[in-house]
Amino acid sequence: MEESHRFSVHHALGGGAVADVILWRKLSLSAAFLVVSTALWFLFERAGYNLLSFISNVLLLLIVILFFWAKSASILNRPLPPLPNLELSEETSVKAADEMRVWVNYVLSIAHDIAVDGNWRLFLKVATILWVISCIGSFFNFLTLIYIGVLLSLSLPVLYDKYQNPIDDKLSVACNIARIQYQKIDSMVLQKIPLPSNKEKKTQ
Repeated sequence: MEESHRFSVHHALGGGAVADVILWRKLSLSAAFLVVSTALWFLFERAGYNLLSFISNVLLLLIVILFFWAKSASILNRPLPPLPNLELSEETSVKAADEMRVWVNYVLSIAHDIAVDGNWRLFLKVATILWVISCIGSFFNFLTLIYIGVLLSLSLPVLYDKYQNPIDDKLSVACNIARIQYQKIDSMVLQKIPLPSNKEKKTQ
């Protein structure tokens, strides 16, 4: 009976190959992704290799291989490199633009609510989130944060998928406590902020 009420993590992640990798349903691909991510992080952060130099060298090596492969194929009458169609389709660009437009409009709506409408609660939420991100960023650089994100994406979803019911119970208790504390802080802060009365608004 409990299984029917379980939240489908695989469906929430898109239900495709990416979800299979994140949930370790394709063990070889998940392990390879983890190993490659760890190797790249170690190469850039511990060995001191430069990211721009690495990308340039990889692209240079790839171009050299493809160039000589194409030249030798024309001389030896062998097939050309099996490259896909190197062209961005109009459908793909439209989908990307629509997705970007949704996020940009969402950010602009938040900015409008804060700057024009003077939404104090939204302002406090955004300011707190940005402050937390700033504090986290002061301890780690960008590549380390990306690597931590990879580790979390390969561990948290699969743990939640396996232990969903007890985690939901703990999160429900934590959310209730956080909501109560937020309401207390919110009421204390808003009481100290002088807000214009209706009479002042009418006179303006």
